[in-house]
Amino acid sequence: MSSSAVSSLFQPLVLGSTTVRNRIAMSALTRNRAIDTVSTDLMVEYYTQRARGGAGLIVTEGILVSRQGTEWQHAPGLWDRELHVPGWKKIVDAVHKEGTKIYAQLWHVGRLSHPDSPQQKLSGEPVWGPSAIAARGGKFRYIENAPGYQEPTAIPDPTKIIEEYRHAAVLAKEAGFDGVELHYANGYLPAQFIDSTSNKRTDQWGGSVENRARFGLEVLRAMKESFPNDTSMKIMPGGGYNDVGMPLEETQETFTYLINEAEKIGLSYITLVRYTAWSDVEFDGKKRGTPHDIVGTYGPLIKKAKILVNSGVQPEEGAELVQSGRVDVVSIGFNWATHPDVANRIQHGKPLDNIPNIPHLQLGEDGDLSVGYTDYPEATY
Repeated sequence: MSSSAVSSLFQPLVLGSTTVRNRIAMSALTRNRAIDTVSTDLMVEYYTQRARGGAGLIVTEGILVSRQGTEWQHAPGLWDRELHVPGWKKIVDAVHKEGTKIYAQLWHVGRLSHPDSPQQKLSGEPVWGPSAIAARGGKFRYIENAPGYQEPTAIPDPTKIIEEYRHAAVLAKEAGFDGVELHYANGYLPAQFIDSTSNKRTDQWGGSVENRARFGLEVLRAMKESFPNDTSMKIMPGGGYNDVGMPLEETQETFTYLINEAEKIGLSYITLVRYTAWSDVEFDGKKRGTPHDIVGTYGPLIKKAKILVNSGVQPEEGAELVQSGRVDVVSIGFNWATHPDVANRIQHGKPLDNIPNIPHLQLGEDGDLSVGYTDYPEATY
């Protein structure tokens, strides 16, 4: 991997109201290290390492917009000004000091919480979904017998959750984030609303493509009130993960509508998550997702927003995609978890050869949360 082969990745780019120094983004990665939903000094170190490692843009791990009983009981939140804003501000300031921009990924998992989770019990709320339809799969390892997903309660008034996103965006602005990204992928709540297999509502929030897309579009409008030029979304049309996905023709119709409407709203970028068989799930001997060319199908529809591509993108392929103009930024995920200096390694032709510490990806070791988190070495330059 020569530096000339990847030179297109090291050009600056105007992204909304800011400029990123290169075309290598760090994708959102759940790392399960917050303490009672509050970000920590260890998280400051983790994000600082990745900024120092050359990331042009960092998208935070999913930040919960309300207290929820997710599979990750140490996921961070952003709904309480006094509790959450100071910790995130420390992270943002540290990242900015290294010359990197940072977006907050706003997250609601919807039906993918568990009613017996301590955080869900603390919320005093049921597990919400568009409809009372359980997702297949799931494993809550910290609950006795490691149960899977349960049937949610159909939320009577979805505007309640739209307001939670609106408030989280206000707090993200106070913390100093450069922008916000709506997690519209991976079968989480916005994806549950737009997918006809998880949304069987008969009111204005379900049925037609326009109605199923309404929730996510209203969330984007709410987020834009705090970030007029710096609101984005991440979508995964191929589905599969967390038991969403529609037939190909319906998928294309649905996501074409969503992108066209999002373009009218005006987003800084749209992340397209490619379909990959390894990330798909299987039920009753059949893959759940809908394989198709995500960038080739939806990229040409995006005229105003910048395009990020995510999922299994290797440096030289990413450079070719950027050079060809098909995408603007390469969004790298897992390699940033295991290498604090991905962009620097790519620029200097160093291999991405750290050995992943899979057992400690989501949890530390014997109470030491740094293990498998901030202890990966940089390359020698």
